[in-house]
Amino acid sequence: MRPQRNNSIFSGLRLVLASLLTLACLSSLAYGEKEKKDLPPRAISVAPEYTGVVVPQGEDVNIDLTVHNQGQADEDIDITVTSVPDGWKAWVKTYDFGVTGVHVKSDSRKSLTLRAEQEKDLPPGVYTFEIRGETADKKLTSFSRVVIKVEGKEEVKKKEGLNITTSYPVLTGPTDAEFEFSVEVENESDKDGIFNLSAKGPENWVINFKPAYEDKFISSLRLKAGQSQTMGVEVRPNPWAKPGQYPILVKISSPKAQGEVTLNVILTGTFKLEAGTANGLLSLSAVRGEEANLSFYVKNDGSAPLTALRFISFQPENWKVKFDPETVEVLAPQEFKQVEVTITPADQALVGDYSVGLRVESGSPPKADKTVEMRVSVTASAAWGWIGIGLIVFVMAGLVFLFTRLGRR
Repeated sequence: MRPQRNNSIFSGLRLVLASLLTLACLSSLAYGEKEKKDLPPRAISVAPEYTGVVVPQGEDVNIDLTVHNQGQADEDIDITVTSVPDGWKAWVKTYDFGVTGVHVKSDSRKSLTLRAEQEKDLPPGVYTFEIRGETADKKLTSFSRVVIKVEGKEEVKKKEGLNITTSYPVLTGPTDAEFEFSVEVENESDKDGIFNLSAKGPENWVINFKPAYEDKFISSLRLKAGQSQTMGVEVRPNPWAKPGQYPILVKISSPKAQGEVTLNVILTGTFKLEAGTANGLLSLSAVRGEEANLSFYVKNDGSAPLTALRFISFQPENWKVKFDPETVEVLAPQEFKQVEVTITPADQALVGDYSVGLRVESGSPPKADKTVEMRVSVTASAAWGWIGIGLIVFVMAGLVFLFTRLGRR
């Protein structure tokens, strides 16, 4: 009887373990489904690992590209190098063959390579390559760029023992960002020296020098013979600068030695939205169950174009809000767009004040957004007022009639 009892115990343990494993698998699947629901319906990006590199003349370039599907659905994404400077050959590849498209599953990434080859006798300079990723149905597009600086033999200025180098000569960002370059200065002479610092950039740009890992500003460097020191070059663009590439010439000099290096800032512009009503009032009167109309404006307050603007509303239950137009394809910098809004309170809405939010977003994920809170005062229909007046008149007439009849008796 004892062996039979042990078998029953082991069978029960196996059953419990199997149930626990099944629950764990189901929980894992449910968690994965929840994570996927948190993703947007569709979103892609194509981004290089390095947006700016420096190479000598005659050297080819390989830069990793990451194709990311950030949406819930699997995507077929076409990859194209849309802009190749003169004197270069460029294409996207993986291993030993070229690539023009890639299939990427939901919330997954694929790694590719941008291959750029210099033609013979290519002059030193800064060259920009543009890469585009586009879904097969042409509804989603992602743009990125790579800036390659080609140095000649004398590109890094070196004179009488002064050597200036920088690992990242090109930085990219919005117009309202602050850029900081790291520059290493080496005194290769056999004498100590004090080196003056100066920079020439676009008009109304602020350029300052600072020691590495410190916040104070400096105008000169003291270097012993054979010593090298890293300093920061802090750049703040003009707030009204247009998107584009801007060179900054940094000069370092002493009575016996001098050198210079060119840094580049690529501005993508700023993304800002403004919205409101023409008279500044954020209130509206409406009758329950009836449409109330409102006009409000949307303005691009940034320096870069805004695309794919869409409108969203936040309203009480059973209310209706409609926008005309429902979307705006492109809004240029400082451009206005008037939008007509129709708000219909619910038929059963009580008389009183309600809050309705009107939101505008640009791009996916949003590059800029703005929400306007409207106060809607709901009143009853005027017909009920006339009915009430009619009832009062009817009652008063009845009372007069009764008093007249009784008075005669």
